[in-house]
Amino acid sequence: MSLYNSILIIKPGAIGDLLQMTPVIRELTWLYPHARITMLVGSNVTAELFRHNPHVAEIIVFDRKGEHRSFGGLCGLWRRLRGARYDLVLNFQRSNVKNWFLATAAFPCRVLIYHKSRKMGIHAVADHLKTLAPLKIFTNDLTLEFFVSPEAEAYADNLFMDRRFIGKKVVALNPGASHPVNRWDPRKFAELADRLCEDAGIEVMVVGGKEDIPFTDSIAAFSRSRLTLLTGKTTLAELGSILKRCDLLVSGDTGPMHFSTAVGTKVVALFGAADPGRTGPVGQGDRVIQATSVSCVPCRSRKCSNPIYLECMEKITVDEVYQAVMALIAKSNKSC
Repeated sequence: MSLYNSILIIKPGAIGDLLQMTPVIRELTWLYPHARITMLVGSNVTAELFRHNPHVAEIIVFDRKGEHRSFGGLCGLWRRLRGARYDLVLNFQRSNVKNWFLATAAFPCRVLIYHKSRKMGIHAVADHLKTLAPLKIFTNDLTLEFFVSPEAEAYADNLFMDRRFIGKKVVALNPGASHPVNRWDPRKFAELADRLCEDAGIEVMVVGGKEDIPFTDSIAAFSRSRLTLLTGKTTLAELGSILKRCDLLVSGDTGPMHFSTAVGTKVVALFGAADPGRTGPVGQGDRVIQATSVSCVPCRSRKCSNPIYLECMEKITVDEVYQAVMALIAKSNKSC
């Protein structure tokens, strides 16, 4: 019998943060193949990331702004967790009091707590995996995973057929990001799109969430080319399936960048303030572009204090991104 038969992982977080948890889930499944793994996430949207993951038995949504906002709702969730009788809890949100309250529902049990490393150069994925060290789990495999549903696969197939992308090279652009320090200028995205379309005959699509629509609208306004605009029009599963069929994604440090590596698609990642050693893509052959000539790069801050606002992102040129895209495209063996 497995030492642990029922495991709860607490990680309410954003898309990229949760995708970076998938190596932890994979390693737990390898060590405890008969264990039932439950993910506690923060929204119905992010729950979709694990809906078809064969390693995850159950997904529970901790809706802090809705159903579980009141004390009664929180207690109801506590009682649900209590009834599951977990024998191992991994808390990856140790600074949140409500998450600790929910974790107590499993007591007495073994609890492993994530401690963010203060050392530079340790990738977030490797940092998460360090939490498993007390279980004698040690690995260098940082590969992310996302399992696409048959419905999402069919959606992407139909999209590529309708747009006549079959047999063509397709590049996706993701202009949005939660923080301005991670965004490249939409005018530069538009210029890149025009060069890809006009000079290289590559099909270009723009992706992202509903909050990214203004950036997509700006790209469309500045561009001369026929672009496929999908921002705010897809579910996470559909986005993952679309990226799976693309030859490459150009993106800042944000969720779709990790999505792309999770489905095996190369990334040209544009980094300014963020440290790619901590949050960069973990796929094989990805390319990071960063204006290291700017003295404050990487400042690792979410607010720009440089006298030249966002100089780090402005110094990334369209030409160097275009050259990086073309170099990776030349190595791509994908066929739509």
